[in-house]
Amino acid sequence: MSEAVKVPTMAEYMAEGKRPEVLFWVGCAGSFDDRAKKITKAFVKLLHSAKVDFAVLGTEESCTGDPAKRSGNEFLFQMQAVTNIEVLNAYEIKKVVTACPHCFNTLKNEYPALGGDYDVMHHTQFLKSLLDEGRLKVEGGKFKGKRITFHDPCYLGRANNVYEAPRDLLRKLEVELIEMKRCKRNGLCCGAGGAQMFKEPEPGNKDVNIERTEDALETKPDIIAAGCPFCNTMMTDGVKSKEKEDSIDVMDVAELIANAQDL
Repeated sequence: MSEAVKVPTMAEYMAEGKRPEVLFWVGCAGSFDDRAKKITKAFVKLLHSAKVDFAVLGTEESCTGDPAKRSGNEFLFQMQAVTNIEVLNAYEIKKVVTACPHCFNTLKNEYPALGGDYDVMHHTQFLKSLLDEGRLKVEGGKFKGKRITFHDPCYLGRANNVYEAPRDLLRKLEVELIEMKRCKRNGLCCGAGGAQMFKEPEPGNKDVNIERTEDALETKPDIIAAGCPFCNTMMTDGVKSKEKEDSIDVMDVAELIANAQDL
């Protein structure tokens, strides 16, 4: 898709007196991390192709406060959360979709107590709903028959019991979905949660992301599928540490679908 993809802001919608069907919460990783920006773009292309009326907050969006809360700074978390809630409520937001399980979990489970009540969906859930409604087509294309293993993000899987949406989407790509020994309820963390993403690991005999990457490599995958920008980074680093980056890709579910359609 060579032409620029238009991403409207809530402010633009309000100026026109309109309301979008859904607010896309981009998140810090999706906004600033070069690798995660590709996931954001892939998801936006899918929203366009499904003709979803959506908007983003743009510069009015701030960090949800997940890293602050998980690392123990409740005061900072509440300050960040209340600021966001004031913005969301001013726009009378009802439905939010995000490609980050940390944003998803925080908006869905932590914000209601502070006055922010929204219908929050992870992007794999939202894409699955578009598929079910016939608004989005997911076809095998270039990934047909590829061996893919899906790594469950902690805050999507064990924290919120969302296991099937990402797998349903992958199956629609007609791939060979191979589960790791530790998956779903028994999944292992990639090592980035609880703000560990932003610091060096504690001393030990092996980094968590290496351990998890070894789980994935056991399935002899062509692609490790992820549903979280943090997991993506940790698994990518793990694959590089095993010097397998030439033969194994780490890709978000949204990227797989967008690439299969050549969007």
